[in-house]
Amino acid sequence: MSSKVRSHESSSDEDEESHKRNKTDESEQLKSKKTAPNILISGTPGVGKSTLCSLVQEKYSQGGGQIEVVNIGQLAKEKGFLGEFDDARECPEIDEDAIIDDLEPKMSGQIGCDVVVIVDYHATDFFPERWFDAVFILRTNNTLLYDRLKARGYKEAKVEENLQCEIFQTILDEAKESYREEIVHELTSESQEDIESNAGRIVQWIEAWKSQNK
Repeated sequence: MSSKVRSHESSSDEDEESHKRNKTDESEQLKSKKTAPNILISGTPGVGKSTLCSLVQEKYSQGGGQIEVVNIGQLAKEKGFLGEFDDARECPEIDEDAIIDDLEPKMSGQIGCDVVVIVDYHATDFFPERWFDAVFILRTNNTLLYDRLKARGYKEAKVEENLQCEIFQTILDEAKESYREEIVHELTSESQEDIESNAGRIVQWIEAWKSQNK
């Protein structure tokens, strides 16, 4: 799935500071409703996002915790939140506004306020900043990523686009620009050992968050 192209206009330092203050206020309002954190797991296609999400869900559930994983691509397909087909990326665009409207009650704690929500998607910048308590960006070396993408049957142009995205750490930089840098975490995702370690780290983070936000 590719996200729609959006225009980004520059603003003055004063406007940026005001924007950050407003986002902080919104974040505090969100936390007052949620008794479990919201997490975004992102990264270039092929880095292992969905595999990690499933393992985190499994590990946390073993201790009696509740986690809901929201795969944005699957949600868009299931609910018809699809736009025009992007020939260059070989997939349809998604209706970002419809996605946000659909998830807002869940992410703001209006429903399921005690359930950990993990969002799985390859882009980070169209979600409201106030939604997430932590953002985990998965990284993989280019040789391994190339093999994974070719195994998926991606055409060479699409493989090259994703490799360039990973080389220039596009998703990581996007996340740091979209969210407070202190909540953005970079994780290596190259082996099964990495996946196990990352899942354990995220589960520990969830437990720490809940302990600090009782």
